[in-house]
Amino acid sequence: MEDKLHEECGVIGIYSENSNDIAGHLYYGLYALQHRGQESAGIAINRNGQIDYHKDMGLVPEVFNDKIINKLTGNIGIGHVRYSTTGESYVENAQPLVVKYKKGDIALAHNGNLVNAEALKGMLEDSGVVFQTSIDTEVIANLLARHHKSDVVASIRKVMEVVKGSYALVMLSDNQLIGVRDPHGLRPLCIGKLSDGYVLASESCVLDTIGAEFYRDVEPGEIIIIDKNGMQSYKSDKWCKKNLCIFELIYFARPDSTIDGINMYLFRSRTGKILAKEAPVDADIVISVPDSGTPAAIGYAEESGIPYGIGLIKNKYIGRTFIQPNQEMREQGVKIKLNVLKQNIEGKRVIMVDDSIVRGTTSKRIVEMLKKAGAKEVHVRVSSPPVAYSCHFGIDTPYRNQLVGANNTVEEIRELIGADSLAYISLEGLSKAGGDQGFCKACFNGDYPMEVPLEGNNKKY
Repeated sequence: MEDKLHEECGVIGIYSENSNDIAGHLYYGLYALQHRGQESAGIAINRNGQIDYHKDMGLVPEVFNDKIINKLTGNIGIGHVRYSTTGESYVENAQPLVVKYKKGDIALAHNGNLVNAEALKGMLEDSGVVFQTSIDTEVIANLLARHHKSDVVASIRKVMEVVKGSYALVMLSDNQLIGVRDPHGLRPLCIGKLSDGYVLASESCVLDTIGAEFYRDVEPGEIIIIDKNGMQSYKSDKWCKKNLCIFELIYFARPDSTIDGINMYLFRSRTGKILAKEAPVDADIVISVPDSGTPAAIGYAEESGIPYGIGLIKNKYIGRTFIQPNQEMREQGVKIKLNVLKQNIEGKRVIMVDDSIVRGTTSKRIVEMLKKAGAKEVHVRVSSPPVAYSCHFGIDTPYRNQLVGANNTVEEIRELIGADSLAYISLEGLSKAGGDQGFCKACFNGDYPMEVPLEGNNKKY
């Protein structure tokens, strides 16, 4: 199993006043969000009051082609890329979810996870509701249909009072594009401007890709309605401390994205600089575990004065799955993804910077590869604290008994991975890199922003 936390999902929505040809923009927007989910992709578009859609398993270019994109015509649309944290991996669980109810058609795309989805689903099933999927997005859809009488904002607010967890939602009705961000702001959602409309997206890198101008981030608990009258904002009347997921900054978001005023590359570079101050070591070269560890490695090198160099070459053409029929081939898997640049490593004391260590398996194999290539010493530096608790808010983390940081001291982890030294950035250092705003750091300290299910309730606590 790969030694990384896995991405959640990515969403995009577009409203155009004049164009019926927004499917191409949605396609390229999803391409820009591909890093957030590689399991399935989908687009839903309003065509003359009817919602047409296409979704399937696979990467964005595998799911869509010119013929499909040309058929999806309309001026309002949403899109989704998925990595499953709730619900099994099959096409019925792909999003957007398109449903019919009394008021017409509605399409939803969701990034996040509801901690009370099972309880809500049970309640709805007891009242006779039949579910077609196993995703919590369908729970939201049924609750919206139940409460949606006339005022869409009032019905969304009623749903927000009931559901608990993380969510960035984009929704499509017969004449509106709607965006919703959970009251804690756990998942990101931003607004962009087109010449004749608006864009909602998980990350600002989407806006650059499709030629939109960044406007602002959706605030925690805020509802955005976009229609022929322009954009209306309905802010929450309840106060909640902002708790943006810190792993958005550490790993998930693309380095060229800016979320809640924080640029991802600059944040990661700052963590490297702070790490160099907190955990200095004499060495000849600083390398990264590409690509996610690179900004922090560059920051570490700048602060320490030790040259940054390329020590590991990443194969960028690895597919989503790799056939590993036996243990020997599984052990070789990391060598397929990463190769050591021996000429830069041989005879040197190496500082290897990575963004996180989850199970420790990949770190161990990389350290072995570096030493086999002739590294005199390998010092591992990690730009996040030890991951010691599971996430309940849309990140696919292992059970706690599989988290190396939950069950071992730093010295024990160092021995496990075979490094000459090991150090993590402190929680205080990580907070300093992010500035004053609030973050959810529960995967490090167990301080969840809301009640979560305990161990034994089919949750990965």
